[in-house]
Amino acid sequence: MKQELRAIRGMNDVAPPASARWQRLEKRVAEVLAAYGYQQIRLPIVEATGVFERSIGDTTDIVQKEMYTFADRNGDSLTLRPEGTAGCVRAVLEHGLLHQQPHLRLWYAGPMFRHERPQKGRYRQFHQMGAEAYGMAGPDIDAEIILLTARLWRALGLDNLRLELNTLGIAAERESYRTALTAYFRTHVALLDEESRLRLDRNPLRILDSKNPALRPVLDAAPRLVDHLGAESRTHFDAVCACLTAAGIDFVVNPLLVRGLDYYGKTVFEWITNELGAQGTVCAGGRYDGLVELMGGRPTPAIGFAMGIERLVELLAQHDEDTVTDAEICVVGASETEMQSALLLAESLRDALPAARTLCVLGGGSMKSLMKRADRSGARYALIIGGDELASDTVTVKPLRGEGDQQRVARSALAATLATLLAD
Repeated sequence: MKQELRAIRGMNDVAPPASARWQRLEKRVAEVLAAYGYQQIRLPIVEATGVFERSIGDTTDIVQKEMYTFADRNGDSLTLRPEGTAGCVRAVLEHGLLHQQPHLRLWYAGPMFRHERPQKGRYRQFHQMGAEAYGMAGPDIDAEIILLTARLWRALGLDNLRLELNTLGIAAERESYRTALTAYFRTHVALLDEESRLRLDRNPLRILDSKNPALRPVLDAAPRLVDHLGAESRTHFDAVCACLTAAGIDFVVNPLLVRGLDYYGKTVFEWITNELGAQGTVCAGGRYDGLVELMGGRPTPAIGFAMGIERLVELLAQHDEDTVTDAEICVVGASETEMQSALLLAESLRDALPAARTLCVLGGGSMKSLMKRADRSGARYALIIGGDELASDTVTVKPLRGEGDQQRVARSALAATLATLLAD
C-alpha cells in the first residue's frame, strides 16, 4: 500500500475559498503601504546563515533551536529565513540603496520558517508582510509608521486591536537597566521557571516577556526601564505618544514590552487582539538603529514592523461577512453547438468589464447540470446562449441571487446592461 502524501506538519496549504481572503488582505495592505511611499522589495527565501547569526544573535532561541539550516553541495551553510528584517538590511547594503535614497521606505511579503511546535496561530511555515524605514532618526517616523498600521486596520475593517507601546532607550541606558534587572531576578531566582533561569544570564530582558502567569507578581515588581532613561530618550518617546494622541490613536504604555536583541532601541510597539487565544500579537515593530552598523553598514537609524498574515486572515474570517465567490458572471452555452459562442462572449466581456469576474461554464452536460454549476460558483448572473439567442444575436440574462426578472438583451447592449446591474 502506497504511503499517503501529505503536507509537512506545520506547513499548510491555502486553498480556495480561503485563498481569496488572503488575496484581498495582501492587496489592501499593499495599497496602504504605497500610499505612504513604501516600495516593494522581493527578497530570497534562503540566505547565508551568517545573515541571521549576525543580526539575530547566535545565543537566541531562534538561531539555536528554530532555524532550518543546512549545508548546500558546496558546503556553505544556508538558512530558510526566520524573519524578514535581516534579509532586507542585507539587500539594502549589498545594493547600496541608502546611497541612492538616504530616506528609504521598503516593504516585503512572503513565507518565513521556524521549527517550532505547531499550534493555532503559530506554524513552521508562516507568512508575513513587513515594512522598514531607514535614515530617519526623529520621533516623527516612529509615529508615522504606527499611524500607517492603524490605517491598515481601518482598511481591513478590523476594530478589535489594541496598541501597546514602550521605549527601550539607548544602549547605555539598557545596560544600566540590565544590571539592575539581573540583580533583582537573582534575588528571586527560586520563583523563576526553567526558561527564565536560562534567560537570566543570556538576556534578562526577555524574562519580562514571559507568558507564564505564575511569574506575574515577580514581573510586576521588577525594576522599570523608564527609571534608567535619560532626557533625550524620554523626549523622543513623549513626542511619539503626543503625536498618536493628537491623531486620536488609543494606546497603552506597557513597561514589560521588550525586545531581546541589543540593536533594538527607543520605540517598540505591538498590536494585539484577545480573539486569537495565546497568539494574540498580529503586528510587532520597533526602532533598530544598531542593526545596519552591526551588519557592516554605516550607523543608520531604522524602524520597521511585521504582521502575521495567518493571524490577520483568521481575524478577518471572524469579522468579514463578505461571501467569497468564483465569479460575478457565468456564461452558459446550452449545448456544444453554442459553446464556441459562449467562450467568445466571455472573452469580450473580460475586455469590456475587466473588474468583473467572468466564468465560462465548461465541461459539457445537460442544461440542468450546467445551471447547477453556474449557481455553485456564487455568480450573480448567468448569461445563457441557446439556439434562439444565437439566431437573434441576443443573450438571456438570468439573475441567480436576489430578486429580478430574466431578460433577453441584445449583444450590442450587453456590456452596458451588466455594468448597470453589477453596480446595484
